[in-house]
Amino acid sequence: MRFPLVIVAAALTGTATPALANHHEAASLVETAIASPDHETLVAAVQAADLVDALSGEGPLTVFAPTDAAFGALPDGTVETLLMPANKEQLQAVLTYHVVPGKVTSADLLKLIEDNGGTASVTTLQGGMLTASLDGGSVILTDAAGGTATVTAADLEASNGIIHVTDAVSLPG
Repeated sequence: MRFPLVIVAAALTGTATPALANHHEAASLVETAIASPDHETLVAAVQAADLVDALSGEGPLTVFAPTDAAFGALPDGTVETLLMPANKEQLQAVLTYHVVPGKVTSADLLKLIEDNGGTASVTTLQGGMLTASLDGGSVILTDAAGGTATVTAADLEASNGIIHVTDAVSLPG
């Protein structure tokens, strides 16, 4: 089983990928995302959803963090609509669908996938399920709507959990 080079490099060296180049071990999940030039939309969404405190708490939490490009790939107007105050609950549901209680490393996820015959379901804070599988050595997350996201960087440590960067926004259905 192989992970793409970027995942192996991040996991083995403990260094961040360019997406989270300013990452520091003492930084919380939110502080780590704020320091990333590729997660401005995620940070704005977390702030609009009033989830900063929840994601800055003790943890541990695992965050599957979509990049700005992932949010940009959503249908036109989706992000703007979600960021409206009237849609705060829907935004919270989408964001908490990207968070899993506990610290789930790439090694943990691989073991779950292997132990469960090639797929593993994880329960999100939103209450829904994400299904993880492997495709060509990459971890693929399938959401309740059938959409897929590839983990492009893994095991980025924060003081209250771990971040895995994804190339798509997962939707709770």
